[in-house]
Amino acid sequence: MGLRERLGKEWFMFCIVLAIVLAKMDPSVGAKGGPLKPETTITYIAVSTIFFNSGLSLKTEELTSALMHIKLHLFVQIFTLAFFPTTIWLFLQLLSVTSINEWLLKGLQTVGCMPPPVSSAVILTKAVGGNEAAAIFNSAFGSFLWDLKVNSPELQLQGLREVCV
Repeated sequence: MGLRERLGKEWFMFCIVLAIVLAKMDPSVGAKGGPLKPETTITYIAVSTIFFNSGLSLKTEELTSALMHIKLHLFVQIFTLAFFPTTIWLFLQLLSVTSINEWLLKGLQTVGCMPPPVSSAVILTKAVGGNEAAAIFNSAFGSFLWDLKVNSPELQLQGLREVCV
């Protein structure tokens, strides 16, 4: 396989590497308040474009069919909202006895409790030929459930909100 064919097939990974290299060369372009205005372009425009584009490419039957995969949705939600945060918490208990910076551990705990980013879940699922409709549903529903989990009155009353915020 030639270089041109390889780049045509792996264009997404190539673009990710290119973006990382360009960001390393001049990080101020993508910094908050920089020319790309990531606080607006990423938060609103990019995520909306990804959902809109994905929605246009899906047939109604595919989306309806994806919604009926209850076992898949339960597995994905339990894995991302319960299993993964618990595993990260156990891993952090091991790391807490080391000399690793306390703020790095708090950052890992925060990231470990968050749902996967909607944009990457949908784009990467599409790139590998996965069930895009299920990825869209689980990303959106997972973000909704995460918000309910973090903002629930029970967690706030118990003081457990700190664990996942």
